[in-house]
Amino acid sequence: MANQSTVTEFLLMGFSDAHDMQILYFAMFLVIYLLALIGNFLLGVALILNQNLHAPMYFFLVNLSFSDVCFISTTIPKAMATSLTNNREISYVGCAAQVFSVFTFGGSELALLTVMAYDRYVAICHPLQYTLMMNWDACLQMAGASWISTLIDALLQTILTFRLNFCKSNIIEQFFCDVPHLLVISCTDTRINHILILVIGITADSFCSGFIFISYGYIFSAVLKIPSVQGRYKAFSTCIPHMTVFSLFLISALFANLRPQSLSSHTWDLLSAVIYTVFPPLLNPLIYSFRNKDIQKAVWRMLIT
Repeated sequence: MANQSTVTEFLLMGFSDAHDMQILYFAMFLVIYLLALIGNFLLGVALILNQNLHAPMYFFLVNLSFSDVCFISTTIPKAMATSLTNNREISYVGCAAQVFSVFTFGGSELALLTVMAYDRYVAICHPLQYTLMMNWDACLQMAGASWISTLIDALLQTILTFRLNFCKSNIIEQFFCDVPHLLVISCTDTRINHILILVIGITADSFCSGFIFISYGYIFSAVLKIPSVQGRYKAFSTCIPHMTVFSLFLISALFANLRPQSLSSHTWDLLSAVIYTVFPPLLNPLIYSFRNKDIQKAVWRMLIT
């Protein structure tokens, strides 16, 4: 990033040029942002303050809530400011920080969901060894590995992106600094960047998704062997929130990155980015709280005291 390029700031594309629509988008994003912050804050604080919920599953859930808050805070506040003031400028350093944050918190979401799948696998397939295999040292190491690996990837992606010169244009066809759109306006050879994105994307996504699918294959096999219907339901109920959150994240990510060419337009680019960056942080606390009575009780107890 020490390399000087001819571009010192970028212009982000807004959702509309009409003033009334800009105000509408600002109000809509403000409501969504506040709901996501409140939901994740209540969930995280309730889990931290309730001693009965100091278990590995909830420890990873606190990490996920923190990641969700940071992920949505990376893009939405700037989009709201753009809609309210119609000032689409973002500095060179600000754009680099946004790229780093998107990779960090988007990657940590997938990494933490992978670790949480392993937690459910151990709890259901090896219940007698759960406390031994999922001790606090192991939990801290897995959470630390998730964050460190995503930080390294984010740093590498950011450095390789901003080593480029940007002299074709400074207009980013997105409401935040998105690497694919930055590569389009670069006047430097971007083959290394495309290869890196492809290799890391395929490797990391395939490993995490494959690990989660395999874990749930073993989980379903173990649950179906439980003789009582009530036991099977209880085992499934602990997995349904995680499966729902992972499915939401996977579907939104696939839609953002692998949608058909016929859906490649400015409108669809904006829509897919909103789905990918907004929906998971907004819906995750609702999904985890909806079927978990322990979390509901903890949140309610915190609100009335």
